[in-house]
Amino acid sequence: MIRVEDLGAGLTTWLVAQRWFRAKARGASDVRTLRATELAEGLVHVLVSVDGEPYQLPLGVRTTVPEHVEHAVIGRLGDKAVYDATQDPELMGRLLDLIADGASAGGLDFLLEPGVELEHGVRARPIGVEQSNTSVVYGSQYILKLYRRPEPGPNRDVDLHRALRSAGVKHIAEPLGVVSGSVTGGGGDEAVLGFLQEFLPDAVEGWATATASVRDLLAEGDLHADEVGGDFAGEAHRLGTAVAEVHAALANATGTITIDADAAAGEVDAMQARLDAVLAEVPDLAPDEATLRAAFDAVRARRRPLAVQQIHGDLHLGQVLRVTTGWVLIDFEGEPAATPEQRRAPRTPLRDVAGMLRSFDYAAFHLLAGMPDADRQLAARATEWADRNRAAFCDGYAQVAGDPREEAVLLRALELDKAVYEVRYEHHNRPDWLAIPLAAIRRHS
Repeated sequence: MIRVEDLGAGLTTWLVAQRWFRAKARGASDVRTLRATELAEGLVHVLVSVDGEPYQLPLGVRTTVPEHVEHAVIGRLGDKAVYDATQDPELMGRLLDLIADGASAGGLDFLLEPGVELEHGVRARPIGVEQSNTSVVYGSQYILKLYRRPEPGPNRDVDLHRALRSAGVKHIAEPLGVVSGSVTGGGGDEAVLGFLQEFLPDAVEGWATATASVRDLLAEGDLHADEVGGDFAGEAHRLGTAVAEVHAALANATGTITIDADAAAGEVDAMQARLDAVLAEVPDLAPDEATLRAAFDAVRARRRPLAVQQIHGDLHLGQVLRVTTGWVLIDFEGEPAATPEQRRAPRTPLRDVAGMLRSFDYAAFHLLAGMPDADRQLAARATEWADRNRAAFCDGYAQVAGDPREEAVLLRALELDKAVYEVRYEHHNRPDWLAIPLAAIRRHS
C-alpha cells in the first residue's frame, strides 16, 4: 500500500503550497502515513500526520495519468504517478457511489442521512475557490466538502445543519450524508471527514452580489446609494431577516444559556488579550490602542444577564448565498483560528451580526484598497453604501429578533474585536487591505 513518505520532498512541497495547509510558515518537516485505504481502483484515501497534525489526502494512483489532471501530480512511486484525486472527476465519482451505497472500507464509513437516496454515476468537478477545505460538485445535485484537517469529536458544521433541518429552516442546503473515520489510523478518535449536501446551482455568493452593487454606485457621478439600479439595501434587509430566523431556530433546537454580567465581562478579557497579541505584531494599530481598550472595557459596565447560544460563528458575505427563494447560510464550522472547544461554545448572536456588519464595510471599501490617495468623493460614497446596508441588515434582523442596535455598547465592542482580527490577517496576508479595518476602527472612535 502507498506510503507518502516515499514521495519525499515532492509531497512536502505540494502540501505547503495548498491553500488548506495551515502551517505554511512552519512548513512540513515530518510527514508520516497513518492509514492508507484503497477505496476503488486507482483511488486511495490516505490519512497522514504532518508534524503531529492529521490531514486527509484522497490520492489517485495510476500508471497513466489523464491529461486533464496532469497539473495535480505530486510525484511517482515506481511506475505509478500519484496525484490529488479531488481533481479527477472519475475518481471523485466513485467516492460519491460509496456514499450512495452506504459502504464501509478500511475504517471509513460512508453514511446517508435518514431518508436520503442518491443518484449513482454523477460526474464530478472540483471547486478551486476555497481555503480550509476542498469541495467537489456532482452535476447540479450534490456538493461534497472534504475536511482536509479533520478534528476528532462532534462536527459542528454537520450537527448544526442537522438541527436546522429538523427545525424546518429553509435558509440552509439540505444535509445528505457524511464520511467518517478515525483520525489516528488505529481506531477511536472518530471524525467527520466529508459532508455531502444539496448543491444550489443557481446560487450567487453574497460577496459577489454586494460588491457588484458597490461598483455600480462608484461608477455613478451624481447618484446616491438608494438611486442606483444595483441598490443592495433590499437584499441586506432580507439577509438580516434570514440570519435572525436561523438564530431563532438554533436557539429552539439547541437551547440558550443565560450568563450573568460577571461571566459576560469575561469576554472582555479575551478581547483585551487578542488586542495584546495583535499590537505586538502590527505597529500600525498602536495609535488606536486607547480607543479599543476603552470600547472593550465599556462592556464591563453592562450589568444585565446575556443570552448565549449556538450561532454561525464566522458570518460574512462570503458565507451566504442568494438563491431564487431567498438567502442561504453555509459553512457552520465557526471561526477557523479558534479551537474546536471555542467554536462549540455558545456565544451571543450579536457576534454574527457584528461579523456581517464588518463584511458590509469590506464590500464598500475593497475597491479603494491600495490607492495611496483614495478619492474623497469615492470614499464618501463607499461610506454611504456601507451605512445604508448596515442599517438595512439591522432593520431586517429586528423584524424577527431584537434590534441589535439597542445593544450598542456590546455590538460596537464586537465589531472592533472583529476589526482587530482583520488587522492581523491583512498585515500578514494582504498588506494593501490593512487600511480597511484600520479606517473602520478610526470611524468608531
